[in-house]
Amino acid sequence: MPQEVGDARRYAPATGRNRGPIGDLLLPLLPACGLVLEVASGSGEHVVHFAKAAPHLVWQPSDASPEARASIAAWIALEGLGNVRAPLALDASRDDWPIAAADAMMCVNMIHISPWGATEGLMRGAARLLPPGGVLFVYGPFRREGVVTAPSNEAFDAELRRQDPRWGLRYLEAVEACAGTNGLKLETVAELPANNLALVFRKAAAV
Repeated sequence: MPQEVGDARRYAPATGRNRGPIGDLLLPLLPACGLVLEVASGSGEHVVHFAKAAPHLVWQPSDASPEARASIAAWIALEGLGNVRAPLALDASRDDWPIAAADAMMCVNMIHISPWGATEGLMRGAARLLPPGGVLFVYGPFRREGVVTAPSNEAFDAELRRQDPRWGLRYLEAVEACAGTNGLKLETVAELPANNLALVFRKAAAV
């Protein structure tokens, strides 16, 4: 869980472990220019890390939590990044997003710690905002039909459901189906350390 670091900034230990593998997959997928929207930016550590790695892009963080947005803003200020916009108040489960378009989107570790409606909203939002051929990058732990879930992920799922029965690890197949109904095709499934998956969805190209 995120920890306070003496000011509004929050620190998520997992970020330091996963940002390298995530970046290796994410950064080559991004366009040469344009805006990248991160949905559910959490502490803000990911967006500042990737913004430094890809200074040619404009990065738009967002989160539904005021505390998370304060942390994001504090990290942006600390790093002095000119290519990261102020965080938006964005609830993925709603359709009234305060942004009209994005050239690419990413969402890290949201799907399992939110109601299913947030996943549905994420896919609807990607369909609205992305251009034809645009990428939605998703990362987190998932279940897979016919595949034994790692014991650590089973324990994590049980803990999540104790916190909120609407939370928990989702089946990859259910997420893929939800994306498909919104014109997004699952292009890549990559296994990353600590039993997480990176999913690359692409919006259908215009006919």
